[in-house]
Amino acid sequence: MGTPEDIAQLEQSLNELIIKYEQFFLGLEKREPLRLLETVERLSRKYANVKIVNTMLKFKYNSLVARFCSYKQYWSRIVRLMEEGKYSRDRFRMTMHQRPDAPGDSGLAAPVVDPEEELFRNFVEARKSCSLPADAITREMVKSAIDKQRPAIIAKYGSDAVEFRVVIEDGVPKIRARRRKG
Repeated sequence: MGTPEDIAQLEQSLNELIIKYEQFFLGLEKREPLRLLETVERLSRKYANVKIVNTMLKFKYNSLVARFCSYKQYWSRIVRLMEEGKYSRDRFRMTMHQRPDAPGDSGLAAPVVDPEEELFRNFVEARKSCSLPADAITREMVKSAIDKQRPAIIAKYGSDAVEFRVVIEDGVPKIRARRRKG
């Protein structure tokens, strides 16, 4: 093979390596593509100490080597984060597997969210977004306010199938009830 063919092979192998590493980081590939990495490293070193006369080929070769070095640093950093358990995709998986109700290998289940807890968090966030103090608000306060209004809500809708949501009216967050759909 001549210099142009070697550089074309380096470019093709580098593009394939980039795809394989992305698949590895997404979890589609189980193992790091080390053989292909060695091949690309070997191809990138082939003309390191050889003078390339053609300026276009020299530029292309140097660009590919620089691109490879940048990707190699990026891949090394991501692999290190994966090994330390700090890579965001792996952290998500670890937290899913550490939950007491985590499924086995059957897949990931949606986390169960308590509606009252979600309502409380939304109400506190709404108060903060309106620049109102939220430190004094407790879960019990929100729950007791809803419980006091429950008879009126049941009478209004004719059923206890209602859901609560936080709305902001005139710069003040409020909890509103509406008929549950379905």
